[in-house]
Amino acid sequence: MHTEKIRKLLLKGEGISVEFKKAKDQLPENLFETVTAFLNRKGGEILLGVADNGDIIGINNAVVEQFCKQIANMSNNPQLLFPSFLIDAKVLDYNDKKLVYIYVPVSSQVHSFKGKIYDRSTDGDFVLKTDEQIKQAYIRKSAEYSENKIYPFLFETDFSEGVVARVRKIIRIYRPDHPWNVLSDTEFFKTAGLYRRDVATGEEGFTMAALLLFGKPEIIGSAIPHYKVDALVRIQDMDRYDDRDNIRCNLIESYDRLMAFVAKHLPDRFYLQGDHRISLREKIFREVVANILIHREYTNAFPTTFIIYKDKVESKNANKPHTWGELRPGNFEPFPKNPHIAQIFTQIGRSEELGTGVQNVFKYNKVYSNTENNLFKEEDIFLTTVPLKVLHEDWTFDVPVNEPVNEPVNEPVNEPVNERQNLIISLLAENNRITIQELMKKCNAGRETIKRDLKKLQELNLLKRIGADKTGHWQTL
Repeated sequence: MHTEKIRKLLLKGEGISVEFKKAKDQLPENLFETVTAFLNRKGGEILLGVADNGDIIGINNAVVEQFCKQIANMSNNPQLLFPSFLIDAKVLDYNDKKLVYIYVPVSSQVHSFKGKIYDRSTDGDFVLKTDEQIKQAYIRKSAEYSENKIYPFLFETDFSEGVVARVRKIIRIYRPDHPWNVLSDTEFFKTAGLYRRDVATGEEGFTMAALLLFGKPEIIGSAIPHYKVDALVRIQDMDRYDDRDNIRCNLIESYDRLMAFVAKHLPDRFYLQGDHRISLREKIFREVVANILIHREYTNAFPTTFIIYKDKVESKNANKPHTWGELRPGNFEPFPKNPHIAQIFTQIGRSEELGTGVQNVFKYNKVYSNTENNLFKEEDIFLTTVPLKVLHEDWTFDVPVNEPVNEPVNEPVNEPVNERQNLIISLLAENNRITIQELMKKCNAGRETIKRDLKKLQELNLLKRIGADKTGHWQTL
């Protein structure tokens, strides 16, 4: 969070999407009334440690980190906030004082706190008391988010085998302390907003979000026949294509397919960030791929495309715009088009928090292609263009580089391994004699990729090979 951003919030003052709260030694009792109201209305931003008039009071250093943990735990406790919705809080330093910044996205569901439903107006938070007020809140949410559509005859047997277990396993690896980890599958679906009851109509069942995230291709095709992602390479044959992947599987598997397509056709370049080498290609295109899957308007039949040209990568997807025009770091407020789909992708580490993805593309493409002329244009069709160095035979990156990206990139990296490598560790912990062929299938990756991952994990002292190649086994460290 930049100092300038805080200054703008203080100048803007409290309103329908901004709230200040004193919190010197303990969380305000009404904090989650505001969180709930923001979820139910248009989202908003909360600064703890600030008086109503904008005066900076600060938070006691001894409790500020605990505040963030309490907020995360309370937001994931369905006995308090229902349906629960994970809220991340950040500690900020401003004018030599500690503050806590909370970004609350607009939700696709109606939430209650301690059994009461709150809404937001310019005067603050208020309780919805009448049946008509509550009904109108549900109707408004249903109209805003197509991912909320309920399919009463969609069942768990309609999900691709193992995909739910895989997602939950990744969350356990990526976020070991996540409150979802102790829930049953049924509780997980309800808490994540993937199974709901519409109080306005009485319908109950899995939602479109659940279908898209986990469904079998034929089930998705029957419910959303226009759904597909067309991945193309047009470098030599501009009229048709040099290579193509017509993707019609669920979003979890679609992400893997698209990232494999990127790895197949675009060279990689490793960058030294702090003490760790990172893949610039993965940093950039995980954001582009996640964006076209998470934020698409799935009731629109416009086909989603992902096309690799000689000098750029371009993607288009149907959109329900919140703003119109070009998005650049610092000039837009993030707005989730499918909040529950976005939440799952965030929890498994396949996308950043809202707004960070655009920043990452600008940041890392400065090194990858020496340009900041990236385009994110939000209209009825969302257009993303990532310029590339012109693809030619001598564009290969065999050695790590450490060039500046506007400013030196020296921040620590919390995850020296990526999600696929974490999955490999988990699979080897379950079966230390698993074959490379089995790892290829479960990770949806090629032989050389798996071998490279295994080598890296050994170099990081996370894996150790015991015995000969054919008769030995793996030991996770």
